[in-house]
Amino acid sequence: MEATTLVISDKRMVTPTQLKRPTRLGDEVYNALYEQLMSRQIAPGGRISVDRLVRELGVSQTPIREALSRLEAQGLVVKAHLIGYSAANQMDSARLDQLYELRLLLEPFAARRAASNMTEEAHATLVKLAAEMQAGEAGPQVEAYGRFAQLDSDFHDLIAHASGNELVQETLANLHTHVHLFRLFYHARVTADAIQEHQQIIEALAARDPQAAETAMRHHIERSRGRFASAFER
Repeated sequence: MEATTLVISDKRMVTPTQLKRPTRLGDEVYNALYEQLMSRQIAPGGRISVDRLVRELGVSQTPIREALSRLEAQGLVVKAHLIGYSAANQMDSARLDQLYELRLLLEPFAARRAASNMTEEAHATLVKLAAEMQAGEAGPQVEAYGRFAQLDSDFHDLIAHASGNELVQETLANLHTHVHLFRLFYHARVTADAIQEHQQIIEALAARDPQAAETAMRHHIERSRGRFASAFER
């Protein structure tokens, strides 16, 4: 990936990923590292040097270490004693199969329950997330793809929360499913098809139809499995 030059402050020039000014520097650094990990600019399994990031991003170690801790909690970064940080390895095909087996057990159930339990406010938030995912397709590809993964995670987490089963929500949240899946490869179909499938889920939930919600979620997960499995067929 070709590096681009950017300015973080009035006095410092850095390269690589273009940054936007956030309300917090820590969020800016997190977003920059997240984008590099999702685009594989930082290769899976690759060492992450804090000193190198200090030079590249033109910031102190503190926001970098804070960002790395957040990414470690998501499973995107691994910290080893006396070694330091590295990018997490990507999942293999066996792990992918196991992940989808678990999702098919939990998420259709969660959608069925959410159809009866979801509040109007939660449904409105779900619609907003879906709209943001669709609008994001017009942005820069790498940035939009990483952002889509975050929104997709929020979308599914909200449905799990609306199921009323805290263990289901916690189990799915702890998998950090979406960041690891979207990190496998970039393909426009992954987002375009998911947007259509999300709409079917939203409509079933709005109709308070448990069976339709369960069916729509199962269809979405099965289609998602096929899309990401193609990463291992190339």
